[in-house]
Amino acid sequence: MDLRVEYLVEPIGLGVRKPRLSWGSAGDVEIEVWKADGTRVWRASTGEAWIEYGGERLESDTAYRWRVGSQFSSFTTGLLDASDWRAAWVRPVQEPAFVERWTLTDWITGQRPELPVTSRLRPVQLLRQRFSVEGSVVRGRLYASAHGIYQAWVNGVEAGDQVLAPGFDSYQDRVSVQCYDVTSSLRGGANVLAFALADGWFAGRIGVTGSSAQFGDSVSAIWQLHLEYSDGSTGVVCSGGDVAGSVGGWVYADLFVGECYDSRAEPSGWKSHDFSDAGWAPVGLSGEGTAALRPFSGEPIRRLGEIPPRAVTGDAESGWVADFGQVVAGRVRISAVMAAGQTVTLEHTETLDGDGNWYTNIAGINKEQTDTYIASGLAEGESWEPAFTFHGFRYVRIKGVDSPPDATAIVLGSDLAWTGEFRCDDARLNRLHENVVWSQKANFLSIPTDCPQRERAGWTGDILVFAPAATNNAQVVPFLRRWLDNVRADQLADGRVPIYSPYSPWDAEAATLGTGIGAVVASAGWGDAIVHVPWALYERTADHRVLAENFDAMLAWIAYQRTPEYSESLHFGDWLTPSTIEGRPLHEAIGVAPALTGPLIAPMFRAQSLTLAARAARVLGRPEAAELESEAGRVRAEFAASSVSEDGRLPVELQGLYVLALAFDLIPARARSAAAARLAELVESRGGRLDTGFLSVPHLLDVLWDTGRRDLARRVLWQSEAPSWLYQVDNGATSIWESWDAVGPDGPRRELSLNHYAFGCVDDWLYRRVAGIRAAAPGYREVVFEPDFEAGAGEVRAHVGTPFGRVGVGWRRRDGEVRVWGTVPEGVVARLVLPGGEISLPAGEFDHRRRYP
Repeated sequence: MDLRVEYLVEPIGLGVRKPRLSWGSAGDVEIEVWKADGTRVWRASTGEAWIEYGGERLESDTAYRWRVGSQFSSFTTGLLDASDWRAAWVRPVQEPAFVERWTLTDWITGQRPELPVTSRLRPVQLLRQRFSVEGSVVRGRLYASAHGIYQAWVNGVEAGDQVLAPGFDSYQDRVSVQCYDVTSSLRGGANVLAFALADGWFAGRIGVTGSSAQFGDSVSAIWQLHLEYSDGSTGVVCSGGDVAGSVGGWVYADLFVGECYDSRAEPSGWKSHDFSDAGWAPVGLSGEGTAALRPFSGEPIRRLGEIPPRAVTGDAESGWVADFGQVVAGRVRISAVMAAGQTVTLEHTETLDGDGNWYTNIAGINKEQTDTYIASGLAEGESWEPAFTFHGFRYVRIKGVDSPPDATAIVLGSDLAWTGEFRCDDARLNRLHENVVWSQKANFLSIPTDCPQRERAGWTGDILVFAPAATNNAQVVPFLRRWLDNVRADQLADGRVPIYSPYSPWDAEAATLGTGIGAVVASAGWGDAIVHVPWALYERTADHRVLAENFDAMLAWIAYQRTPEYSESLHFGDWLTPSTIEGRPLHEAIGVAPALTGPLIAPMFRAQSLTLAARAARVLGRPEAAELESEAGRVRAEFAASSVSEDGRLPVELQGLYVLALAFDLIPARARSAAAARLAELVESRGGRLDTGFLSVPHLLDVLWDTGRRDLARRVLWQSEAPSWLYQVDNGATSIWESWDAVGPDGPRRELSLNHYAFGCVDDWLYRRVAGIRAAAPGYREVVFEPDFEAGAGEVRAHVGTPFGRVGVGWRRRDGEVRVWGTVPEGVVARLVLPGGEISLPAGEFDHRRRYP
């Protein structure tokens, strides 16, 4: 059994009063939960693969054990109420962050900061708190958070393996709190807590414009160390006026610009209890409250892996260029023997130019992505990895050393459970799938970002189109539930859902100063993420809570969609539709699709969100279901009357609009076949190449398939000319590009991201259609295996994680025969669709053969 609490294995610091307990298999079982002292708090039985805890009210900072059958596990609650906090926010002595306010227009027109980096950035703050332990500690839990990002140590031992904590939140409404088990680091007598505190997302440079101090201009921290002694007594160490602060080796640290660390300046032993901090300054108490503090949910950011360089080229004068062979999010660790004061710089980029020369593909304000290390001059050599920044890169250029140092790429991301896999006998399709996975890893970093270098923002439209694909590869419910918590916090009083979340006070102000696209606060297809993402999660997991938690926010967004402001606003439309940007400068091209398609996209997504919200209401037993269904019908009828001709034509002749109109059932039955035929004509007129933007591309292949053009769907999938997925693969992509032609066919590179997952939504097609795994009921309670033997591959294997365990399938076409095999977990009703009919599949392994064709 795979015992989990809130999808996690033996979590500590759990922030849910009624957690969902699961064990990865169905069948009659008994569940029991006890406090660590042996007091039973709940007993229940079920035949399901999960259950919501229904026992006595869970207490804060309390350890629990639980069992399913003969299998045992545990979890520990966090600080569940604001009243559990006794600590005060501490603010070290610091100069306020240099406030930079840039707009989208500044970015487009090439405005840049006048002052050098060293004048605009500031050092990392060091904090120390002495305390005494009187007795034998049997359990120590450190609860900590910050306005900024931090690292924590107890007696010089790092508290856990998380990085960039507490992560990115809408800090004005919620701040995540980490919980660390520090029992083994505590000792009797004198002890010390040490923190390093940097600007991070709170005060550093973030977003497309690179503006700073978007949530505040000063960093602060808060913590409580809960101690439990062997005699049953307890104690709490709280951050407060006894904390001392200083600065050390970090000259500056910024998430976007980079980090500069002077190893000579770090106070030796400052993290140990016997260090003298007599010269350090007392901190101030900021007076901030604790109401926004929330136990961290989901998986934290960790080091996910290490990659050695594939090759190192260059020289000492121009710099050593290390190629890690893979576009990633993370940073680089270097090791070398260096002289005292020797300065080493590390520049990061995702691609070289067509001739193999250094090329910076990410441009913009404060997008340097450059780290600097100043050596101590240790005779045995020294090693350094940045602590308070990360970058999007494949290549790093290292300057300041006579010979190439030992360099390793450290991959960072939220530490999700990777539960799915797709493999086949075609290397190009495999590489496409791998590219999607790498982009998902890089952009599922604290929040679902658009890219890990230029913006790192939680664009709602990107995850709306990618959420179904994401569920195949990883267990994403905890990660996306946390992000949805932020989305709800950011939702405006009038129901608008901002175009990205977290959404800072400066974001809101900048929109009032902007024009055109720069003034957009909410957009059709972006704000609809509050409906579409929860529904996608429910479809794949049958987790009702994600619907219940977001349902009122869905209704608020739908209420805004009824207003004249919604219908009259500028919407992004089918963003980055290829034909709307071809041959135009980017700053002009990005406005074409919004103007051309936005007025049609708005009612399309209004109709679909009404339909999905009605389905959610049915699941939840909410009374709004019937009215939502009725309203959806009215919106579709109005759209058909105003925008669909008798012969199924739309007023704008673009593939994406036909795709969405067909996918969202906006074409009347009398005209559906004609509209489908027109879509096919548009695809064929471009030589079997797609011309779909952000919002329509996830539906293109399914619409072609469902309207009888399976041949054309396959042709689009296998297309080698741009725009296409395999064009990227054939041109060396190791991740999914922001734009189909980010690398030109004759070698030119554009200043665009090579790591956006949105167009990787095709990965869902590889699982559902090529491999043939399709959920026929929420949570895979019913599964249909229907491989596409004409897909273009000869052998395919795939599996996905479900609440009931792994669902897997493999198939091979060879010598006039097809063979299909796989696994059906207990509790799942499955059927296999083969030439000549369907087969009902019992739980367990299956293996079937048929003559084919």
